[in-house]
Amino acid sequence: MLTFIAATKPDLMPDAAEPYLWALAVCGLLGAAGGLAATWFLTRQTRRLAQREAAVAAQELTNKAEEEIRRRESDLNRDLDRRQIEIELMLREIRSHEESLGLLDHQLEQRQERLARETAAIKQARDAMRDLSKSLRKRLEGVASLDGEEIRKQLREEVTFECQEELRALRKELLERSEQDLMQEGKRILVATMQRLAGKPNNDLTATIVQLPSEDMKGRIIGREGRNIKSFEAATSTTLLIDESPQMVLISSFDPVRREVAKLALEGLIKDGRIHPASIEEFVNRARQELDLHVATIGEEAVDRLKISGLHPESIKLLGKLRFRFSYNQNVLDHSIEVAQLCAMLAAELGLEPNVAKRAGLLHDIGKAIEGEYEGSHALIGADFIRRYGETDIVVNAVAAHHAEVKPETVYAGLVILADAISASRPGARAESMTSYIERLGRLEKLAMTMPGVQLAFAIQAGREVRVVVQPSVVTDEQAHALAKELRKKIEEELDYPSTVKITVIREQRYTETAT
Repeated sequence: MLTFIAATKPDLMPDAAEPYLWALAVCGLLGAAGGLAATWFLTRQTRRLAQREAAVAAQELTNKAEEEIRRRESDLNRDLDRRQIEIELMLREIRSHEESLGLLDHQLEQRQERLARETAAIKQARDAMRDLSKSLRKRLEGVASLDGEEIRKQLREEVTFECQEELRALRKELLERSEQDLMQEGKRILVATMQRLAGKPNNDLTATIVQLPSEDMKGRIIGREGRNIKSFEAATSTTLLIDESPQMVLISSFDPVRREVAKLALEGLIKDGRIHPASIEEFVNRARQELDLHVATIGEEAVDRLKISGLHPESIKLLGKLRFRFSYNQNVLDHSIEVAQLCAMLAAELGLEPNVAKRAGLLHDIGKAIEGEYEGSHALIGADFIRRYGETDIVVNAVAAHHAEVKPETVYAGLVILADAISASRPGARAESMTSYIERLGRLEKLAMTMPGVQLAFAIQAGREVRVVVQPSVVTDEQAHALAKELRKKIEEELDYPSTVKITVIREQRYTETAT
């Protein structure tokens, strides 16, 4: 302060105090300088501290900004991945829709083609209807001059034309039914039918036993020098086997009718006691007459059992003869009755007339009882026979077609074919001797081995199937198919077998290597 006063107003200060004043001024200047220096230092320190704090704050802001950037980048990446997945799903859906659209386009094209065909058919039918209507109008103008038969004929034609569209729709509905549904329904019907019918096993008989009252009767049957037995065998066409068996003789013949005639004649001779060539001939003739009456009774019993009416007596007589006929040791009459029952049950399941099917099933093998009167297979001669005695065309065709020699014309023919196969192929229905069975299997295998390129052949399933292994280097796939067809034809032409034979041709190549 003093310095300031002395500096600004020197006239106010005494001279003696001038040195002191200068000293004070110097001290004041030094203090001001030190204050300024301290202030500058403090200001600089404060500035540095502020700069450092600002740098720290800026760094924190930078870190926060970078962290925020990284977080947002991560969110963006996740969102991008999610969007890419969604895009891929949408692309898959688009491709799926494109495929569906392509299929729909194809179906639409097919439907359009079908509609075009149907439209053309409808147009054609409409044009035909118009033409018919015009012609009908013209014809009706002169209806007064037509008689009743001509009018009925024209009306019948009109009704037929009007029903064509309905028949076409019905045919389309039937054709569109699933084949699998038809197969399942067929299996259900067959199983339900077969469960309702119990069959009996076959009869393996080629001989008949006749009991004797005493051992002396054997000598009387043989006669002096064998005259009686020779006369008996000549009259009956059978063979008498007289051995050490006590009080019995055996009548042997593959013809069951002859065996039955011989049995009746021999029983009559034994009961009468007079055995010589003249009495043998008499009793054989009497036995034949008795057998004719017995045959008629058997046929009537079969017809009554099935409750069939209106059969001709000759047909009933032939049915009775089937009692003495066997096919692979299956009695033909029992087989015919079984087929008739199966046909009736199948027809009932299918909504057809059971009595017509039963009649066709009973008569289908009647040709096997006809001896020498006709030539041809038993199916054809049986059909010709029943046609002569008033059977309907449906029954006649079913009998003629049951072995596919004639084309089936009705559903009833198919029922007879099916029932015949079921009755003949069921377990226990048919049998054959072991010798003929082995011989048949051997012939089947040998016949298969004669085919070119065949390496091995095996008859399996009791001869119902033959499996043929061919050499793959010799036989191609196409040749294997042709070989199966050719083998089927040979089996049908050269072998005699029950039911069917399945041919399976196996062509296989194997390549084997061993790593050491």
